[in-house]
Amino acid sequence: MTDAVDPDEYRQAIGRLVSGVTVVTTVADGIDHAMTANAITSVSLDPVRLLICVEREARFHDAVIANGTWGVSILDAAQRPHAVWLSTRGRPLHGQLDRVPHHRHESGVPLLDGSLATIVCRTADTLVSGDHTIVVGDVLSLQIAEQPGEALVYFRGRFGSQK
Repeated sequence: MTDAVDPDEYRQAIGRLVSGVTVVTTVADGIDHAMTANAITSVSLDPVRLLICVEREARFHDAVIANGTWGVSILDAAQRPHAVWLSTRGRPLHGQLDRVPHHRHESGVPLLDGSLATIVCRTADTLVSGDHTIVVGDVLSLQIAEQPGEALVYFRGRFGSQK
């Protein structure tokens, strides 16, 4: 146990790592669920897998566990307002994607229009760790933008861009 590590200092330290910004989406009981996330990573090429880390208290958690199919939209810098909106705690659950241009994958999962890439996954495994669940997904499909713009990135608690 690392009781000597202050969580606020840890947040500051890990904030020095530049990360890409994504929106993770799913559908549960006919309701779209979405959250801004930078805790995603590639896991494997054989089989092709990636993972997301989801706070267990977040509304998105129960929805993604229940559905088992979810999408990742890797954001373009121009999508910053969507990232801000979908990271706002307490936003209304119903209609949260009404102001965000999106389309649906054949699975029904919403994916953000204008993203650098979109990926659809089916949950292969989960692992509870601390206050999050690590959700590992088999990649079912992906789309890559033909003319990618600048990537939306997150560094030291702020959004930026990177070409």
